[in-house]
Amino acid sequence: MDQMNELGFYTLPGAPKSPQDLLHEVRKGEELGLGSCFISERFNIKEAVTLSGAVGAVSTNLGIATAATNHNTRHPLVTASYATTMHRLTGGRFCLGIGRGIAPLFAAYGMPKITTAQMEDFAQVMKRLFAGEVILGHDGPLGKYPVLALDPSFSEDIPLGITAFGHNTLELAGRAFDCVILHTFFSDETTRRCVKAVKDAAERAGRDPSKVRVWSCFATIGDHIAPDLRLKKTVGRLATYLQGYGDLMVSTNNWDPQVLQRFRDDDFVKSFRGALDGAASTEQLEHIASLIPDEWLDSAAMGSPAQCVQSIRQQFDLGVDGVILHGATPDELEPIILEYRRTRQAELFKHLSANPGG
Repeated sequence: MDQMNELGFYTLPGAPKSPQDLLHEVRKGEELGLGSCFISERFNIKEAVTLSGAVGAVSTNLGIATAATNHNTRHPLVTASYATTMHRLTGGRFCLGIGRGIAPLFAAYGMPKITTAQMEDFAQVMKRLFAGEVILGHDGPLGKYPVLALDPSFSEDIPLGITAFGHNTLELAGRAFDCVILHTFFSDETTRRCVKAVKDAAERAGRDPSKVRVWSCFATIGDHIAPDLRLKKTVGRLATYLQGYGDLMVSTNNWDPQVLQRFRDDDFVKSFRGALDGAASTEQLEHIASLIPDEWLDSAAMGSPAQCVQSIRQQFDLGVDGVILHGATPDELEPIILEYRRTRQAELFKHLSANPGG
């Protein structure tokens, strides 16, 4: 079976009960011919280093990417060692992906705010370490380090990825990273604009824009999934994003900020503790649905397998290089993937490697 390197999935979507679910998901995703497995990180049972090692161990062909971890939660040498270990463990299938993180959460945990300059410095340091360079007296946005070194014999080609929202991060992706993962529930206009920002920045930096892969993170929730679970994966997930960084979601998509304010002012929303997609009941999510306009949820693949496939293909028309089928497990995606494969134009994607940043 041909591997579809233009498609990926997130393992352990949402709030899983056990990280062991990953083992079946990865095997199933590879069996279906999906190209890449993406790993998100939460401060619970979704620690990215452990999970990526497990994905590497139970897969043979899948590309693997953290999307994303944060550079400031580990020493640069620990992160670089992790990346080179994964690179060699998987025979070059690994992409190290970072992100800016959620500012209110970082503030609550006493973690420093991540800046664009820090992420750019991080990318440069990682590339130098992967090349076997000994870095003496580094003093930059990433921090002060008397010595940074892995192994002088290293000459590793390990792609770097970044999750991006705002314009500054998109431009950073184009000039310093190998792939960029966009956010879920981006409108068509937003997706098209983000792709252009990345590719234009790459060109200005003297890079080949076609070599910077842009991934759409596209919620894919078919009608064959039970209605209460669909509600959790659509309304619940978007509501959780609005809880964490609603202003950014609204400004990025040019949505009405008054709608966001009404959402925040709702008595139930104000009193709820925790992530809505993880703890809210079906009845509570039905109430949340009344607060969110249908157009905010339209940027997703929903309906029959054929309708979902049509929506997925439209993402490529917006200029992205790959689509992450987000919010569902490979088992839940199976009828959609089979329909996609049935009418797939394989020649359009022959140039893509399994590595999401390759």
